[in-house]
Amino acid sequence: MSKPSWHEEPVIFDCEGCRLVGIVSQPDRPNETGVVIVVGGPQYRAGSHRQFTLLARHLANNGIASIRFDYRGMGDSEGEMRNFENVDADIRAAIDALLEHTPEIRRVAIWGLCDAASAALYYAHTDMRVSRLILLNPWVHTEAGASRVRLKHYYLSRLMQRSFWSKLLSGKIELNKSVCDLSKSAQSAVTGASPVTAAPIDPRHGSPGYIERMFDGLKRFQGEVLFILSGNDLTAQEFVTLTRQDKRWKKLCHSSNMTSKTVQYANHTFSSQTWRGQVENQTTQWMSKPAL
Repeated sequence: MSKPSWHEEPVIFDCEGCRLVGIVSQPDRPNETGVVIVVGGPQYRAGSHRQFTLLARHLANNGIASIRFDYRGMGDSEGEMRNFENVDADIRAAIDALLEHTPEIRRVAIWGLCDAASAALYYAHTDMRVSRLILLNPWVHTEAGASRVRLKHYYLSRLMQRSFWSKLLSGKIELNKSVCDLSKSAQSAVTGASPVTAAPIDPRHGSPGYIERMFDGLKRFQGEVLFILSGNDLTAQEFVTLTRQDKRWKKLCHSSNMTSKTVQYANHTFSSQTWRGQVENQTTQWMSKPAL
């Protein structure tokens, strides 16, 4: 069996005086568009169940160069830990590193899951080299938004399941606790602030108005956008609910440069081989189509 015509190379590059660590997956004959894989949450460059590693190798097998890296304060990189709202310099440095090591690249796509997708929306419109975005389950969490999603996609669906009633009748479910949780979700859904202006309770997960800044970034971005959403994930459902109920998001996400795909039954990180394979194929197919 012949070896694949690509190789991986560890790289160390500077970001505002800190050394960042990444891996470039480089085909022998790379396409003109490369991919910058941005990590989300408390992750490092391999990703949950090695998702980013396997994605990068799949892309390389299809002629697409990529870099996956640890931004400041994460994994093996230097610096203070930061959240997704403060990684613009890290993304820019990673793009610089990818283009330096793969001079055939003329433009890049940013691939990000969860709050990495949110970070991509903050950054992309500021860099003319970014022509595409692949955004998976973008993070638009607020307490009110999450409560609405739980009511619709968890509590109501549970009432339709035979297993719920079996556990309830057998005493395996604490009825008082379940009713209390349901009541709190209903109250938060009704009285909570607008998802666009609100913010998560934990400041690491977004400051007030962060969803509005995401919207502004998406509106300003002139390239093409692919949304990949999990079919069984509250974060994805919160994003779907926002884009259906907020008129501005709804209109924007129906623009001709935006495409949306759903991986049915997939959880938040697409943890099975089947779900991961669907994401890899959707990413590669979309990257290979001609630009608008």
